[in-house]
Amino acid sequence: MPVTMRDVARRAGVSVKTVSNVVNEFPHVTPATRARVLAAISELGYRMNFSARSLSLGRTGMITLAVPELRLPYFAELSDEVIAVAAERGYTVLVEQTGGVRERELEVLTSDRRRMTDGLIFSPLGLRPADARSLEVDYPLVLLGERALHGSVHHVAMGNVEGARAAAEHLLERGRRRIAVVGSYDERGAGAGSLRTRGFTEALADSGIEHDPRRTGEALEWTRTTGAQAMRRVLERGADVDAVFGLNDVLALGAMRVLFERGLRVPGDVAVAGFDDIEDGRFSCPSLTTVQPGRAQIARTAVWLLVDLIARGEPAGAGGRELVVAPELIVRESTGGPDGSGDAPK
Repeated sequence: MPVTMRDVARRAGVSVKTVSNVVNEFPHVTPATRARVLAAISELGYRMNFSARSLSLGRTGMITLAVPELRLPYFAELSDEVIAVAAERGYTVLVEQTGGVRERELEVLTSDRRRMTDGLIFSPLGLRPADARSLEVDYPLVLLGERALHGSVHHVAMGNVEGARAAAEHLLERGRRRIAVVGSYDERGAGAGSLRTRGFTEALADSGIEHDPRRTGEALEWTRTTGAQAMRRVLERGADVDAVFGLNDVLALGAMRVLFERGLRVPGDVAVAGFDDIEDGRFSCPSLTTVQPGRAQIARTAVWLLVDLIARGEPAGAGGRELVVAPELIVRESTGGPDGSGDAPK
């Protein structure tokens, strides 16, 4: 016989109504009681009927995730994480791709398709500060990325400045002084490119090094192709380079390919570091030193926050919180660790 809510109530020593409140994530259950009920659910192997729960609560059991580009490994891997965590909470995820285009992002916020789901996790790239009012929607909303849009919207961010600073400091500790940055561009605001460039240049300045603009490889898009093109431009300017920091991993991988084509050894002649800790970087040759932005934690935090807002019936704009996930430097072969020597040539 399948385990019922009554069985869980009997095991936990509470009423069936209390079990229902825990299952439906109502907030007014005490932490001790909630823990007791969840323990009973786990012990008995009770399986919640998510379809029935959704019907009784007037919900769809679905959430939307809107990201710029699924072809970018970071967003593909983030989507996987969000889908997995949402499944744990009984939700299916509808994924939308915006291309980072402002008009498409505004459409995601207002489209009738959005009404098919109970809430939205949204990673905008194209919206401008003047668009902040568009985030004042009447449904639960959690933003990912940088807080370029000020307002009272719940927001989960990564430590871009801190992560880029850690990567630059690592290269400096390896004795590198002529460090190129690949992926920077004239971005006004608080986007990831600006913040990562800021962390990089601050680390150099703190070491008494002024960044040579010839060592900046601009890229409007962050792909392997644009990373390779930017690296070629830096080298064709005659810039002397002993290290490269890619503002994301695919830029760094594109740059690393060009260094190989030019007969430069990584990390012997040029050390290379990236940002995002995508799977490709773990298996490149050499493996890529990178900054892990806390992608799994970002996904888990965003989903749990959104589900909590859905349970409370709380729309966007009702006193937003900002949660920042700390980054971690992952040292691999492209800067000489853990299996190679990455100190600057004497």
